[in-house]
Amino acid sequence: MTDLAALPDDEIIKLARDPFWRIRNLYRVLDKDGKDVLFVPWEEQDKLLREIWYRNIILKARQRGFSTVIQLLMLDTCLFTQNTNAAVIAQDLDAAEVIFRKIKFAYDHLPPIIKQMASLAKDSASELILANNSSLRVATSARSGTLQFLHVSEFGKICAKFPDKAREIITGSLPAVAQTGIAFIESTAEGREGAFYEMTQRAQKTAMLKRPLSMREYKFHFASWWDANEYETDPEFVTITGKEHDYFNKLENLIGRQISLRKRAWYIATRDNEFNGDGQMMLQEYPSTPEEAFSQSTEGVYYAEQMAAARRQGRICALPHDPSVPVNTFWDLGKDDDTAIWFHQKIGAWDHFIDFYEVADAPFSTMVNHMQSLGYTWGRHYLPHDGEQRSWGVEQLKTSKDMLEDLGLRNIEIVPRTPNVTIAIRQCRDAFPKYRFDETRCKAGITHLDNYRKTWNARLGAWTDTPLKNGHQHAADALRQHSQMFQEPAITAGARRKKRPSGMAA
Repeated sequence: MTDLAALPDDEIIKLARDPFWRIRNLYRVLDKDGKDVLFVPWEEQDKLLREIWYRNIILKARQRGFSTVIQLLMLDTCLFTQNTNAAVIAQDLDAAEVIFRKIKFAYDHLPPIIKQMASLAKDSASELILANNSSLRVATSARSGTLQFLHVSEFGKICAKFPDKAREIITGSLPAVAQTGIAFIESTAEGREGAFYEMTQRAQKTAMLKRPLSMREYKFHFASWWDANEYETDPEFVTITGKEHDYFNKLENLIGRQISLRKRAWYIATRDNEFNGDGQMMLQEYPSTPEEAFSQSTEGVYYAEQMAAARRQGRICALPHDPSVPVNTFWDLGKDDDTAIWFHQKIGAWDHFIDFYEVADAPFSTMVNHMQSLGYTWGRHYLPHDGEQRSWGVEQLKTSKDMLEDLGLRNIEIVPRTPNVTIAIRQCRDAFPKYRFDETRCKAGITHLDNYRKTWNARLGAWTDTPLKNGHQHAADALRQHSQMFQEPAITAGARRKKRPSGMAA
């Protein structure tokens, strides 16, 4: 660290030719306690600065300071490289305002000689334009023009809560980064779906190959909680169980590093006090390993508890097809020609889902041909209520049921329309303890159930009771046809419907 106040301007200018010196001596920030301090990168931030690639993806624990170092690096690039077009994409307007204030604070507290060298030509509420024709803006999207530097902040949360915005980033913002430009995508995890999860998994697998990266490939960076010096607390008032010590002991063996008692106490205290004992949230927000980070997020997921219980109880397993028992199907006829089908056998008290099939933009003949190729003996086929809605056929108006019967499918039944989707989802939850799934043939359907979630209301900052139309709803809706047909429904505004008989053979 250099005492800038003691240096003449010409010496500061000379030292500022070195970007490594600049990032450690020029910029002031507000620390976690709100104090104005000189930015000095700690171990993991310094490691990131040494290992920067053209494309970077960062999976991290909360409050590790990566956003800060990336944004200071972005400001530094704009100050000392003319014609740099840089942008930060935040998850929402509030986050964008906070980020811009941090960047503006760093600029405002530069040594006067540096500000003279890179004076502001324009200073708005979300953009800095410098006299050297470089600009830095913070927004919730960035599509226009070529970028030399892009930072996507909390991309995992964007993917989970704002899928349309995530799609815009993938199709518009990231391709706008110049071939030799720099892109950073960083986030805590938000479940096993979406672009952040997929990009992180791909980058991690590539990293394991230990081969050189192309300029367009993403370099994987990970930062946990256990390598943060500040994540410690006095263990005197924290109870750590034997099972919890076992977890930390196994982690020590995995990472080859000791987890001190003070760090163990911090982890347990944070989990119990910040997250009300929710271990799942702790894994997501303060992961010990990349694999922990992407253990399934339960926030807003309809069947999170049911799927977790199915895994604990071994109900997602190998389920052989029993040729002596007929196979029933449960369908969802989604809009835009998306169709999902579960294949079911009633085995004693259990409902076995032995297969799953989904297809988009395909005629019914494709689906029936696939079914015939499976060699099953069919029981009954349960279509949702819109299976009886008439559609324009080649020659006449026909329903989906009509068209499937024309192709040779028999014993088709229509599941009555539910008056309340929320109640119907509750029925499916109630039915789940008797469900078993084949882990191989139903893999795609299981993924859909894991990720069937509520819609996020950005204005209210809360999950709604409306299912998110993210592509996972078709499999969930198809499964729900079973519980709607065979579970005793809750009392609604109408009369209680009689429970359907469970004899399902043709």
